[in-house]
Amino acid sequence: MWTLGILRSELTLTLRRWRTLALLGVLAAVPVLIGIAVRIETGHGASPGPDGSGGTAGPAFLSQVTNNGLFLVFAALAATLPVFLPMAVGVVAGDAVAGEASAGTLRYLLVAPAGRTRLLLTKYASVLVFCLLATLVVAASALLVGLLLFPVGEVTTISGTRIGFGEGLLRAGLIAVVVAASLIGFAAVGVFVSTLIGSGIAAMAATVGLLITVQIVDGIPQLSAVHPYLFPHYWMSYADLLRAPVYWDEVVKNLGLQGLYAAVFGSAAWARFTAKDITA
Repeated sequence: MWTLGILRSELTLTLRRWRTLALLGVLAAVPVLIGIAVRIETGHGASPGPDGSGGTAGPAFLSQVTNNGLFLVFAALAATLPVFLPMAVGVVAGDAVAGEASAGTLRYLLVAPAGRTRLLLTKYASVLVFCLLATLVVAASALLVGLLLFPVGEVTTISGTRIGFGEGLLRAGLIAVVVAASLIGFAAVGVFVSTLIGSGIAAMAATVGLLITVQIVDGIPQLSAVHPYLFPHYWMSYADLLRAPVYWDEVVKNLGLQGLYAAVFGSAAWARFTAKDITA
């Protein structure tokens, strides 16, 4: 009960921050902008090409949005997953411990009979809840905009088969959960960085900077040997959930890699935090 009380307090504090609300607002606005842009483009008599928008590059699934608004969910997740979603998670994770230290409240939290391990687990759990919430905000916003601006109906899978709208909606929910789970490894990295730095702003900047660096490395063909070990490498594997039958290999690799990162960097964060001299 004490642990649940701490978690509830942590979630309330996190979700009441203007910074968190602003991040969620930006994430909710991305599907709106994509939907309006596609609607305006098709309203002028043009239709998106295979690349998604009249011959210019765009997020995956964008070319199918005009035929079925449900595809806006998949397109919005494809647009936000490489940058916006992980950056939002990086801000929250980087501030988890370092923000308390810089504000001078971490020492007072440890006075409570929770213990450092339980407090760190609570901080990480609150970051994971934010991962799920942020992903659901994107998916819900995209679904609402898709229903308002575009027709809906049967969904054509990547395999070329057709499934009902209800099953397509279930696939969209499953994809949202998988996308949220794809961020648990990076969330653990962010919490670990937060235990190393005493400034919330510096920890957030370091976490986001690390994200950008890893993504750059993942995009360099000459370093392909290390790509399968980088946490963002399998992020887009969620597209395999739109196959019939579902192709699970890449999804399982992604979830396994995220679990490995969570275990390694979670342990490192615990080792650092439990031995750290708390002076603020």
